Amino acid sequence: MTDVKRIHIAVGIILNSTKDKIYITQRAAKAHKGGFWEFAGGQVEVGETAEVAVVRELDEEVGIAVTQTEHFLSLSHDYPEKSLTFDFFLIAAFNGEPFGKEGQPGRWVAIEALGDYDFPEANAPVLAKLTETFL
Repeated sequence: MTDVKRIHIAVGIILNSTKDKIYITQRAAKAHKGGFWEFAGGQVEVGETAEVAVVRELDEEVGIAVTQTEHFLSLSHDYPEKSLTFDFFLIAAFNGEPFGKEGQPGRWVAIEALGDYDFPEANAPVLAKLTETFL
């Protein structure tokens, strides 16, 4: 593999008030891993911390104003076409109701049902840790 730039992604795992459901969205068909389900988030911009980026991205993507974050997991994953580093945050305190602000489908899913959805391979450790933590 040639020297590929590693992209830093900040991701929010949005929990409902009883912490038994998580809000997920579906990636656009034309996007990398299109059609897969994901936790909302996006690229950390130059000069941003991952925490600042996740707050910004969740406002842009799902229309919520995050009031508290809790770091959950960091990991790196190499796909053949790109290398990614992720910081996942638990988001249990926010204002507003999440929705697909960019037109993407979104839904609340019970934590035990997350396995029924196709997530990109990089999410496997996150899904395992969520099950271990909340079930």
